Amino acid sequence: MNNSRNIEKKWQALWAQEKAFEADPKSTKPKYYALDMFPYPSGSGLHVGHAASYMPTEVISRYKRAKGFNVLHPMGYDAFGLPAEQYAIQTGIHPAITTEKAIGNFRRQLQCVGLSFDWSREISTADPKYYKWTQFIFTKLFERGLAYQKEVPVNWCPALKTVLANEEVVDGKSERGGHPVIRMPMKQWMLKITDYAERLLNDLDMIDWPERTREGQKNWIGKSEGARVHFPLKDAKEIITVFTTRPDTLFGATFMVLAPENPVVLKITTPDQAAKVQDYIKKTLSKSEVDRKANTEKTGQFTGAYAVHPLTQKPVPIWISDYVLNDYGTGAIMAVPAHDQRDFEFAQAFGLDIVPVLQSPNNEPLPFEGDGILINSDFLNGLDKKSAIQKMNQHLEATKKGEKEVQYKLRDWLFSRQRYWGEPFPMVRFSDKGLSALPVNELPVILPEVADYEPTEKGEPPLARVPSFLNYTSPQGHIGTRETDTMPGSAGSSWYFLRFTDPHNDAEPFSQDAQKYWMPVDLYVGGPEHTVGHLLYARFWHKVLFDVGLVSHPEPFKKLAHQGMILGKDGEKMSKSRGNVEPLEEVIEKYGADTVRTFICFLGPMDKDKAWSPTGVEGVKRFLERVGRLVFDDQGQVISQITDDQNTPMSDDLKKSLHKTIKKVTHDIETMGFNTAISQMMILVNEIYKQETRPKDLLLTFSQLLMPFAPHLAEEIWQKLGGKGFVSLAPWPNFDEALCKDDKIVLGVQVNGKMRGTIELSPHEPQDAAVALAMQVAAVANAMGGKLADKIIYKEGKILNLIVK
Repeated sequence: MNNSRNIEKKWQALWAQEKAFEADPKSTKPKYYALDMFPYPSGSGLHVGHAASYMPTEVISRYKRAKGFNVLHPMGYDAFGLPAEQYAIQTGIHPAITTEKAIGNFRRQLQCVGLSFDWSREISTADPKYYKWTQFIFTKLFERGLAYQKEVPVNWCPALKTVLANEEVVDGKSERGGHPVIRMPMKQWMLKITDYAERLLNDLDMIDWPERTREGQKNWIGKSEGARVHFPLKDAKEIITVFTTRPDTLFGATFMVLAPENPVVLKITTPDQAAKVQDYIKKTLSKSEVDRKANTEKTGQFTGAYAVHPLTQKPVPIWISDYVLNDYGTGAIMAVPAHDQRDFEFAQAFGLDIVPVLQSPNNEPLPFEGDGILINSDFLNGLDKKSAIQKMNQHLEATKKGEKEVQYKLRDWLFSRQRYWGEPFPMVRFSDKGLSALPVNELPVILPEVADYEPTEKGEPPLARVPSFLNYTSPQGHIGTRETDTMPGSAGSSWYFLRFTDPHNDAEPFSQDAQKYWMPVDLYVGGPEHTVGHLLYARFWHKVLFDVGLVSHPEPFKKLAHQGMILGKDGEKMSKSRGNVEPLEEVIEKYGADTVRTFICFLGPMDKDKAWSPTGVEGVKRFLERVGRLVFDDQGQVISQITDDQNTPMSDDLKKSLHKTIKKVTHDIETMGFNTAISQMMILVNEIYKQETRPKDLLLTFSQLLMPFAPHLAEEIWQKLGGKGFVSLAPWPNFDEALCKDDKIVLGVQVNGKMRGTIELSPHEPQDAAVALAMQVAAVANAMGGKLADKIIYKEGKILNLIVK
């Protein structure tokens, strides 16, 4: 069959015409909601790596429909973003125009893959009908005291003329464009995600997420149980409070370090140190927070001031250093150099006292950071860590020198951008009644046209230059000014999964019935780079909406999976600069959508990175051509053998092979082992070719198993062999467990002579079947590195050694 592209276009048109994949809001079937992290619609279009991102939910969605579920599998666009704005600044073309054009291109490219999205639910975060409800949710945050304004040191990028979140700064430069970033104070909208720290932490136990992602969020939230300790200043009434997770080591505190920007620094600095301190502060403010965290060289400056140790009454010198950050803890630390690496390096650099207070079990050199028995610690001597912490906390509280406390590393979410292309804030500042949220009947606040897309040199947003937008009069005649910042790109993506449940609702963000039926998302697939950004923000917004009473479930995403990247054929990440991008449309035009889909799934384990391989994709193309030749002749007609054999029963061997394949493919799709499901289908195809017959029932069933991967070919086979309706919607085949049992032996598999795993197979398994089984073993596939064997040494029942150069 050489007309695969025509067949693909035919079935794509029929699916669209019959609305085959539209979710039914009135269905009595069990629901299944499969969702991809929606893309940012860039002008450069899609490459095969993007298509690979959408294949896990695609295969699962098709499978679940066949298993009798009412499947919601939507697609939309995270459409507010910096690139469209930067392009507008360069060309003067409105971001809405470039974004709409990019969306049209993305839609066309996604449709040519044959992805079974419900296109009737398509959304864009830049559509006023959508961002009306983003603004509405912001008003709910404001009403609950979770949105506030604060002057904060921000990551200001002069080149982009915008504030960047910490996650958008890499090595002191903007993630996008690599421009220098500096720290400067600016009034910003903040969201109080810290109020939800404990719930965000505890509720990770409710969801089926990869362990590394859960750990990533736990570490980012960073719960610490410890104590606040009060250090009075010598010769002054001021008190400096520190937070420590190790109050048991308080007797080892020999100096204090404050963040250079801590407001108390200039108050306590002595006149003889003032110039040096101010110079050090100036240098620190030129560094980004990321650089300060990464800095290995310890720098600092003595303030000239001393605190009084709360237990020993000894003077404690107070220093400043950029390794202490003002918005972590209290912006001050007590330094215990004998038992903390950073403090130890600082003490050595500046000749400060080092007093050990923990006995190392093996007399390890300082700094000893493990757990040991307390020494040099008065009433704590001889106690272990747990007992010493408990006793110290009791002492601090009894003497009013401190108290037990829980702290989190998580900080409030900076939610302002001084740029144009984003959601306007639904807020007005009135001269007589302060800051107010607009009522829902005045939403959306539409993003106005502007003459200049750039912020001012002072960093004022472009909207500040639009008087018709800026000046506001309420229906009651109150005069005020609108907020001119816009929301970050992460606003619209923090709730879009809810809008998909009811995307055309103009009266509310989504109906109660729709969210109650569809939520939570059953399978969410996207990259691990969103662990402490989007995935955390979305959970926060969802919990707020849960508290408001708008949603019925405390968590938005029941199961999360991360897909591996498709690398270029050179093994590097696909990028234009490397010249290793495989443009999606070109590849589909060359090989066909079914081949591209099947090859992506066959490349290796779903969650591992895999290199694109031109020889591998040719191999999958040949496999699908072999499948086609089982059914069709060169003119695309059903071969006469199938008609002649339609009443011929299947041989016992073939029946066994079929039922084993149904079982294996079913299991592998359920566990997202797509590569091994395809390997098993290859084994069955080989078995069919060995037989003299082409049983129609077998080929119809095989088309059902093939459907999630190569749906166009599967539909063609199903239709031409007399299947009813779409194979995409036909009930999934069942297997007979009794027919799946077989006499097996265990055979070791070697790669280049080194044992990599074992396979179970029949004593006289042919070589190609043995190799296909071997490639299902993860350790074997990894050792092969995506390459085909240059030589195969195989003796039935005795040895299988794959030689790869």
